[in-house]
Amino acid sequence: MNFELLQDLLDLNQAFGQVIHGLERMEKVPFFQAVSIRYARAEVETARADTNREFFEHFAELVENDARWAYKFRREYDRKTQDPFDFYLELQEREDERKKTGLPPRAVLLPGWDQDDDERQHKKASANERKNTVRTSKQRAKQPQDST
Repeated sequence: MNFELLQDLLDLNQAFGQVIHGLERMEKVPFFQAVSIRYARAEVETARADTNREFFEHFAELVENDARWAYKFRREYDRKTQDPFDFYLELQEREDERKKTGLPPRAVLLPGWDQDDDERQHKKASANERKNTVRTSKQRAKQPQDST
């Protein structure tokens, strides 16, 4: 949010207040026509009200833009920093709630899965990859070389 804009509006309202206060004092001075001074005061009040109305009509839009930015930033930050296992647990809780209320599942969760399963699968995949690399190297070594 633009705090300078809020400060400007506050300053403007204070200036309007000073003008109105001065006009109220002038109404009490006998050689001024009180009706004319009151009319001028009403014009200043109208200008202040119109200015504030204009500002606050657009104020909600300013606040919404700031809220949208903050929500997007937090969502992106949370997404980047969230542990994948936390996501799984949150999903599991949601699915359990759906089951309790009698709603059909939206996701299929692996039974008995835990965080260590990913690590075991990764190690197993790495071992298989190494084993395949060794086999391929041995097979290439056994093949006769073309002599040209």
